[in-house]
Amino acid sequence: MNNVLGRGAEAIIYLDRNKVIKKRIKKNYRLDEIDNKLRNNRTRREAKLFEKAGNNVPKILNVDEKNYEIEMEYVEGKLLRDILNNLDEEKRKEIMIKIGKIIADLHSKDIIHGDLTTSNMILKKDEVYFIDFGLGFISRRDEDKAVDLRLLKQALESTHFEIKDECFNYVLVGYKKYDGFDNIINRLQKVEKRGRYKRKQQVM
Repeated sequence: MNNVLGRGAEAIIYLDRNKVIKKRIKKNYRLDEIDNKLRNNRTRREAKLFEKAGNNVPKILNVDEKNYEIEMEYVEGKLLRDILNNLDEEKRKEIMIKIGKIIADLHSKDIIHGDLTTSNMILKKDEVYFIDFGLGFISRRDEDKAVDLRLLKQALESTHFEIKDECFNYVLVGYKKYDGFDNIINRLQKVEKRGRYKRKQQVM
């Protein structure tokens, strides 16, 4: 029997023996032709992002575009969301620096994850694996890479408030490996400034 690991707006993820299958589900409010094309394109795109990422992601075992399914290896670990707050500071530092390095590697390949949260990171022993590239895409733009980092910062603020600054600072230590670090950080500051301005406008 298949064990459902997660159910989102776009897909169901379940465990089938030693592999994970992500199946994009039909949306009844869309015309069949449009729905089938969207699911096919998104399945193909996500599989390509996994393959392009290469390291620190589950290995793709099979892509079934007809049935809108991606089969990948099962990474047996714990969601970082569930354990990060309970790690000691030295361990958190080690893990967050690794995360920064992984993001730097993705951005060096122009991969934008699109949903960088600790819910999409698995800790297996001392290695971190990124999952769920469903919102991911390819982009060379500094803006998109800065927004990617901003999403992680917001996720830390939401889920790990007490350690958010410490964790994000360590992420940036690892991210410095990226050649375009200075440009991205400058862009990140502009993105955050825009966000603060919009919130201020909404309050007024």
